[in-house]
Amino acid sequence: MTAEPCNIEGFNDLSETLDMAIKAASHSRLVVFETCKFQAKLKYIDKIPEPERPLPPGKTEHANDRGTRIHTGAELFVKGGVELIDELKDFEPEFQRLKTLFAQGKVSLEGEWAFDKDWEPVAWMSSDAKWRIKLDACAFLTKAHAAVIDYKSGKRWGNEVKHGEQMQLYVLAAFLKYPHLEKVTVELWYTDLNELIPMTYTQAQSLRFLKGFENRAQAMFDEEVFKPNPTTFTCRYCAYKPKEKGGTGDCGVGV
Repeated sequence: MTAEPCNIEGFNDLSETLDMAIKAASHSRLVVFETCKFQAKLKYIDKIPEPERPLPPGKTEHANDRGTRIHTGAELFVKGGVELIDELKDFEPEFQRLKTLFAQGKVSLEGEWAFDKDWEPVAWMSSDAKWRIKLDACAFLTKAHAAVIDYKSGKRWGNEVKHGEQMQLYVLAAFLKYPHLEKVTVELWYTDLNELIPMTYTQAQSLRFLKGFENRAQAMFDEEVFKPNPTTFTCRYCAYKPKEKGGTGDCGVGV
């Protein structure tokens, strides 16, 4: 499926397509939408697949493929029966503890949490889902205290704001899904950097984040024009930029 190449001056014409709305939010969708609305349209409404990217010089796998491999290695180790892969060795004590808690039935892995417009939990693929949140691990340390863990195989520098917002959404979702909790600790495990960043919140603190996320999601749900935002920063890694710049050509104004 390929969209017509975009034209900034004629963008209102694009809003006449049949089902021109993003209907569910996630943190990654908000990031894409707020970076470039047209990219969000191509990705989440038109569902145009991204092309194969050439490997960077000196690399044997793409960052996304490496991240998937590391996440899979972490999951399999916690479940038991395999060795910890080399990329995770710096976090061996933490993974050993997670493995012990998993064996005790106190850890869920690769959680898929979905919520409706009232923040009531629903099935992941429910048509009522307005929020979808995927997390690597949730450990129940006590009856009143849970830890939500996200493995980060990439860099931290330059991603502080994005990762901080992700932590806020995770903690909010944890309290809404498990309202009996009194404390939730969100931990980012930067496996390449040997850095663990924890933040602990109360339920009252987490609820302060709710309105901000709702407002951001509603702006995305209400969008009809999906105007592009061509800048060197927004277009650098966009798959849909002009073909002569290495993209699919679905956006004709990328720089």
